[in-house]
Amino acid sequence: MIPSGIMKPPRGKLPLPIIIITTCVLVFVAILYAERLSFLSSNSIFKFKPCPRQITKPKSNAGDKTADEEVVIVNVNANASSWIDDSFDFDPEECNVANGKWVFNSSVTPLYSDISCPYIDRQFSCVKNGRNDSDYRHWEWQPEDCTLPRFNPELALRKLQGKRLLFVGDSLQRNQWESFVCLVEWIIPHKHKSMRLGRVHSVFTAKAYNATIEFYWAPYLVESNSDIDIIDIRKRIIKVDAIAERATNWTGVDILVFNTYVWWMSGIRIKTIWGSFANGQEGYEEFDTPIAYKLALKTWANWIDSTINPNKTRVFFTTMSPTHTRSQDWGNMEGVKCFNETKPVMKKKHWGTGSDKRIMSVVSKVVEEMKVPVTFINITQLSEYRIDGHSSVYTETGGKLLTEEERANPENADCIHWCLPGVPDTWNQILLAML
Repeated sequence: MIPSGIMKPPRGKLPLPIIIITTCVLVFVAILYAERLSFLSSNSIFKFKPCPRQITKPKSNAGDKTADEEVVIVNVNANASSWIDDSFDFDPEECNVANGKWVFNSSVTPLYSDISCPYIDRQFSCVKNGRNDSDYRHWEWQPEDCTLPRFNPELALRKLQGKRLLFVGDSLQRNQWESFVCLVEWIIPHKHKSMRLGRVHSVFTAKAYNATIEFYWAPYLVESNSDIDIIDIRKRIIKVDAIAERATNWTGVDILVFNTYVWWMSGIRIKTIWGSFANGQEGYEEFDTPIAYKLALKTWANWIDSTINPNKTRVFFTTMSPTHTRSQDWGNMEGVKCFNETKPVMKKKHWGTGSDKRIMSVVSKVVEEMKVPVTFINITQLSEYRIDGHSSVYTETGGKLLTEEERANPENADCIHWCLPGVPDTWNQILLAML
């Protein structure tokens, strides 16, 4: 007999807690099984990062339009769903691209050459001008705390579809512009691209993408008496508050990339004028370079803040490109400039006299006070190491190539501009990762 107050469990039925536990276990197993199947069908709810695609240039002759057409038909007509963003989770806010090292990789070849790309100035066409060593074309920049995706020309054109990209600045900015054009133009058929070269404003058009990659010559950003008709450095006068006339050509652009540095580094005080009145007894006022630079950059910043809509236009600023005119900076006491240099400087944090930290400080402070966001393309430190990448004596002067006799003279080495392909390709690698 069962004592009163004690209930006998029903026969053939499990207690409720056991039923609940058993059900949960079965559901969990079912989820794992379903996930296993979905993983095998490439539809997993877990997101696996794709491996980077290697972009290799098709092996065809420069004049082989058929090969060009076959490559680009796939690229131009590709569905959006087939595109993989090779930038992964690259975050410029978290990745310090300036902190890293150059690694030699002989297996990686440039996407173009100064022979295959018809848009490179003779000033940057080192191979065409007789440079025989090739190691400088096989160094890759590797940041320490992130992976910098390789330049994908297809991805670049997709990101530029229906847009205008405008580089504004000096001959180093033209160096970068030509690099960008050459990195993408080879995948576009001849009939789907065009180039209009101008004295001030040049435009490359990718017709199939309704995109333009442009360059505007403005070495000081603000106006001067030496922008178009270049005159002796000692006679140059900069209008530090005048920018509106040329800046009208920068409106309606989707991506603006500015730079200004090397023209300021004349080694002498800068002659400046501002306002509607002449300044000083000679009609101008002389300032130390950082002061004159700051006045001009503030004029540029005020124009950006008052004119640019950040919801429609992204603004970038390429930091100063270092010059390598003093071989003692990297320990070559017997050398002259960058003449005959064939390897990068390997000393970490190397910084030479060709990069003025005062100017870098001015840029940083001015941009910090701006309303419109400006993203830095920080190229200075990584370019500081590349004493081997300059045009050196494989260039032209006064529109004429250096003769054999002139090439033998180290004093004729151009240690300001860069060979293409070369270091500016890495600058654009960073730019594309930030877009």
